[in-house]
Amino acid sequence: MPQQPTAQVTAAEISRIAGVTRATVSNWRRRHDDFPEPSGGTESSPLYDLGAVRAWLAARGHASAASPAEELRTTLRLHGRGISGSGDSGELLLLVLAAARHSPDDLAATAALSDADLAARAEHDRASVAEAVPGSGAGPARFTAEDAAVLRALYACVREEGGQAALGVLAEWELEDSAASGAYRTPEPLTDLIAHLVPGTPVRVLDPSCGSGSLLAAAARRGARELYGQDVLPVQARRSAVSLTLTAPEATVTVRADDSLRADAFPDLLADAVLSNPPYGIRDWGHDELAYDPRWAYGVPARAESELAWVQHALAHLTPGGYAVLLLPPATAGRASGRRVRAELVRSGALRAVVALPAGASVPLHVGLHVWVLQRPEPGGPERKTVLFVDTAAEAAPGTATATGRGGTAATARTRGGSRSTSASLDWVGIMVRALDAWRAFTDNPDTFEGEPGVAHAVGVVDLLDDVVDLTPARLVRASRAGIDPSDLAAEADATRRNLVDAAKSLARTAGRADWNAAGTSAREWRTATVSDLARGGALTLLRTAPDSARTRAAQAAGGGTGTDGGRGPETRAVLTGSDIATGSGPTGDPAGLHDDTAPVIAAGDVLVRAVAGDGGPMARVAGEEDAGALLGHHVHLFRPDPARLDAWFLAGFLGAEDNIAGASTGSTVLTVSPGRLRVPLLPLEEQRRYGEAFRRVHELRAEARRAKRLAEETARLLASGLTGGQLLPPPGDD
Repeated sequence: MPQQPTAQVTAAEISRIAGVTRATVSNWRRRHDDFPEPSGGTESSPLYDLGAVRAWLAARGHASAASPAEELRTTLRLHGRGISGSGDSGELLLLVLAAARHSPDDLAATAALSDADLAARAEHDRASVAEAVPGSGAGPARFTAEDAAVLRALYACVREEGGQAALGVLAEWELEDSAASGAYRTPEPLTDLIAHLVPGTPVRVLDPSCGSGSLLAAAARRGARELYGQDVLPVQARRSAVSLTLTAPEATVTVRADDSLRADAFPDLLADAVLSNPPYGIRDWGHDELAYDPRWAYGVPARAESELAWVQHALAHLTPGGYAVLLLPPATAGRASGRRVRAELVRSGALRAVVALPAGASVPLHVGLHVWVLQRPEPGGPERKTVLFVDTAAEAAPGTATATGRGGTAATARTRGGSRSTSASLDWVGIMVRALDAWRAFTDNPDTFEGEPGVAHAVGVVDLLDDVVDLTPARLVRASRAGIDPSDLAAEADATRRNLVDAAKSLARTAGRADWNAAGTSAREWRTATVSDLARGGALTLLRTAPDSARTRAAQAAGGGTGTDGGRGPETRAVLTGSDIATGSGPTGDPAGLHDDTAPVIAAGDVLVRAVAGDGGPMARVAGEEDAGALLGHHVHLFRPDPARLDAWFLAGFLGAEDNIAGASTGSTVLTVSPGRLRVPLLPLEEQRRYGEAFRRVHELRAEARRAKRLAEETARLLASGLTGGQLLPPPGDD
């Protein structure tokens, strides 16, 4: 009987495994009769047996050029499921946790072990942390010599890229074959905003739909020491348990796998705070069997109102006076079926604030989500007469951003219109400042809060309790614009308009500096080298901020590091993030997000490339004097060229090219750039400088266009709001 294919890969995946371009793979298919035949797919998009492809590559001396994470992903697909311990991701997740606690030397030593000894070592490691992951136990040996390839790849990934990278690969592997959907990671800037909306420092925090644990990790960064999570997907619960144990080793982590609404794992838990990004639009959430549940203190949620069930579940798990912050779809604020529950939440004083976010803040990216802040009423507590509404959506539209917060992984997805939008392209600094400043001022004194016209407004409870009980911030904040002084708005609009005129003139001058001529009857062709080859030859140095792992902890313990900050810790420096490159801003990241002092220090002339691909802005730039001295963020690659051999702007232009990035990227929803695979033309230095000057002009053109677009949007917003708000008159018509 013929053997079944182990796994299938596309031509693009073959190019990433081999470290070549897609055109090279096409040439192999045409020129080599023994190249593996397609084992599936279609004529236009064939699929190939992964085992056969790797055997063909090995026979021709093509060593894998994959990153450790990609090598682990490929090895898992090659071995499939059901082979000893590697068929159970729970066991491998345990192994990640144990491996991350070893020193780099210990991890390196695993490469020299025999297959049998490696399996015994892995089983010993797994058993040492067996109680840390829900659903796992000590039990008999689970790993055998047949698992050696997977185990070697896992240990190598943890050593080189950290436990979180290996954790993400394993979770992705299990989710691929599951029926689950909607398992998206909440972007880190958003998790920070949600965590900071809880006043004070909560000690005990619950997330009843914890996913990968990102919200609980944000709570841990704020000082939470008891972390409780539950998720309906066992793989997500296990991933969350391991991830939180890695990132917050000083905290007590308890995670369970089950449906929180139907089978609450913590029925008696009262937390200081509940943070949650619950699933949206679920009709089969248990409406019938939970009709008389005591959690529905504010009314039984309708079948179409699963979000209001999550809201009340969160309130039921709070100590009196505790806060819950939930990320919810905008329909929750105004659907007719939820009117009675919304009214009771407002009337009782449980709802304290609703913050509208711009589209692109989190999945689904085409929708502007809302953040609800709730507080469990205290017996005999003060009467709550108002609710705060903040609208950040009009202030931070995707594509007009100027800054960003901490450098989290940028979630990327297709919008309904077919264009791509990223969380990284938003002005997270502006969003957080507007939301948190308004919230803190409101909590200091709700009765005297004045708000900011067009941005934040406190609405009386009586005014909200109408026939609709619509809690949409845009509608309620819009009414506050009537308080803007007409002369102030006219002056602001005129100043912004003048700046726009200057920016438009500057853009025209930049665009018209030179003619761009055709290269000839056909495009130029040149020999190229990979970044890995250039680094080996000394033409450049590739640096990155090391992941939080055994390696970085060992470096910290020894007092060493990859940075050259002269003894200054990361808390004294700004951090340059991938979003700063995308938006053209200076370094805006929070050094607290680095978790160590081993980040490289940026110097003028360094070439910076975003580690996560997308079209939310340019992928590369040359560091200027304003960037010098900043720390390198987690999701940025730093290329330090030898100026006698490589021109910085030439290097940045080709490294950031769309085709180059596509050929060096891995992943599906989120595309991660493998820097060693990027290719650079081999040209004389003088010709490099000609190209470098051209790329510098393109950079200036993009910067001027971004500035003009931002000012145009701001001018239009001010003029439109002034006309509709009654502060501005239409200009006199031409006679």
